[in-house]
Amino acid sequence: MAAEAGPTTAGGPDEHVRRVRLPADRRTPATARAVVRSVLAEARLEELLNEALLLTTELSTNAVEHARTELDIEVVADQVGLSVMVSDYAPGPVDELTVGVRNDSADIAEVAERGRGLLLVDHFASCWGTTYLPSGKGVWFRLDRPDGTPPRRDALAEGRRLSPCTAVGDVDGNPAATTGPSAAAMSELMQTRPDPYADDPLPDFATDLLARLATMVGATGGLVRLDRGDGQGTQVLARYGRPPRTDSELLRVPLAVQRPYSGELELDAVPSAYARPLAALTAERLSLYLENDRLRRADIRRQAWLTFLAEASELLAQSLDVELTMALVPQLVVPRLGQWCAVHIADEWGRLNLAAASHADESVLPQLHEVLRETGAESIQARLREAIRIGSQVPLNGLMEGFAVPLVARGQRLGTLAVGRHQRHRHDPDEVAVLEDVARRAALAIENARIHAERRRVAQTLQQSLLPPVLPVVEGIGFAAEYVPTGDDAEVGGDFYDVLPLPDGRWLVVIGDVSGKGVQAAAVTGLVRDVIRVLVGDGKPLPEALTRLNETLVERGGGRYCTLALAAVGPGEGNQLDVSLHLAGHDRPVLLRSADGASFVGTGGTALGLLDTITSPTSVIPLDPGDALIFYTDGVTERRRGRELFGPDRLREAAAPLAGYSADVVAARLRSTAINFSAEPPRDDIAVLVIRNDAV
Repeated sequence: MAAEAGPTTAGGPDEHVRRVRLPADRRTPATARAVVRSVLAEARLEELLNEALLLTTELSTNAVEHARTELDIEVVADQVGLSVMVSDYAPGPVDELTVGVRNDSADIAEVAERGRGLLLVDHFASCWGTTYLPSGKGVWFRLDRPDGTPPRRDALAEGRRLSPCTAVGDVDGNPAATTGPSAAAMSELMQTRPDPYADDPLPDFATDLLARLATMVGATGGLVRLDRGDGQGTQVLARYGRPPRTDSELLRVPLAVQRPYSGELELDAVPSAYARPLAALTAERLSLYLENDRLRRADIRRQAWLTFLAEASELLAQSLDVELTMALVPQLVVPRLGQWCAVHIADEWGRLNLAAASHADESVLPQLHEVLRETGAESIQARLREAIRIGSQVPLNGLMEGFAVPLVARGQRLGTLAVGRHQRHRHDPDEVAVLEDVARRAALAIENARIHAERRRVAQTLQQSLLPPVLPVVEGIGFAAEYVPTGDDAEVGGDFYDVLPLPDGRWLVVIGDVSGKGVQAAAVTGLVRDVIRVLVGDGKPLPEALTRLNETLVERGGGRYCTLALAAVGPGEGNQLDVSLHLAGHDRPVLLRSADGASFVGTGGTALGLLDTITSPTSVIPLDPGDALIFYTDGVTERRRGRELFGPDRLREAAAPLAGYSADVVAARLRSTAINFSAEPPRDDIAVLVIRNDAV
């Protein structure tokens, strides 16, 4: 019998009525309960409190979740019992629900399909139904005192007010007797929650739910099985009573959880009208918290993956060596993301070569290398080539099961990253996404290391072309030089030195420093070096050579300038050597006497490339046997240790104890002293050039 309207009454002095409009908010059920509680207190119907609050919660929660409109709560209490209607303003049709004391066993399954909350209403309410309203619909229920006598059904009439309704009895007119769970038990089942302070509250929570459910339906045993999809397989989350018998007809209800979670609730219970609906209700309640657990674990896992990717990026970025970078990638992947990992790099002919590999079991590494190097139509190599060709991941089958991801950086396909599946489970989508991200970062790191290696090779080649491969061996004159490039070995410095013969039989010693670094500084360095060689080779005097070189740099422009020291070394009186010194903005050299210590000599001049005219006074310095003249660049004197500079005075003091040593020893000792002054790599090139009178 379908309800078209809720029952009404004309009202009376003993009637208590409340009408409240509430928003569609999560706090609405609590407000509705408060309204019902106050009416029950006024009408002195406290014995109906548990059932009334439980059913009010179900109807108001259902309306908030599904209608999502404002709600009207109407509560009417009299001497016989309580009537509650929850009305919403949602458009659309509603299902017609049967009105009566309770539905019979055949109808309970139908009610359970429509909603678990209506199952509770059907169980506890004296009668219930729906009311069609112009603005929406309403669902109502009636609770009567256990010792009260409800009026007959013919007292029902259409309207907005609610009133008692008759109970439908059996053929003899007696009330229908139905056994089921008590309101207190249902309330405890619905209000049971996990311990918020426990590290892992789900096992205890599931056990509590299962025990309450088994007690309510008379089950002898039950299990809750759960597979979290983490490779551990299906685990028993909760157990009650004796294990369910395998030969019995178990009541199985799947847990409503998202992948990779899966599970079910098993009960060894006698079939009854309420066993399956209550089991389904319990499974849904447990599934809600399991889903929260899945999301929490997924969030923790994703945070861990983000941390892993950040650490991987940092490690890969720290290495600018190609071989080391490729060897680092498998170490990052295994064993966290796979059982094994291999990096293949394509050569200029497109052939894949194994660059690095790792396995969780080191004893299997030789076999892994052998399989990865095999060729043929069915080999892993063929699948790797396919991954490069199509530009996306491909599965690997057979002994080395897994998948391969192409290594692509800046649109260039460098090779492949092959990863073997985990020992216990296959890769889930999150792991696949992380591996693809690792492949992108690894490819970029390998390409950056390649670019850096190429830059370093070019810089070294260019730097070597600006320095003499060896210094000449001249009888009676010792030449020695030390050169330390800047800490960035991919940069070309502006420091240079040279020793070349002059047409008059003397030797010219050149040391200079071009401002700046890089290719532009190297170009100016090469220009200065070549112009000097040409001019002095044509027999030009050193002052004229400096003037011509200055004119060349000024005409060239570009803002680059050069400091230079030229020294023409030739025989003097007796065993002496005469040094004709010209300084063009360069630091004064240190004269190291075999007996009188160390001192600065020479007169400063104008740097080249700044002004149209320059001055470069000539200084003639005699070198007795055992004396040495030490040239250097500002990379020595400007070597820093915090705010402290190495400085020219410290250089002179370091040179003084070296009197009497060969040119090679003096240059090496000064280089070592300057380098050891600071733990930091050099910020500027360091060049030291020594001339010594080796005459006996």
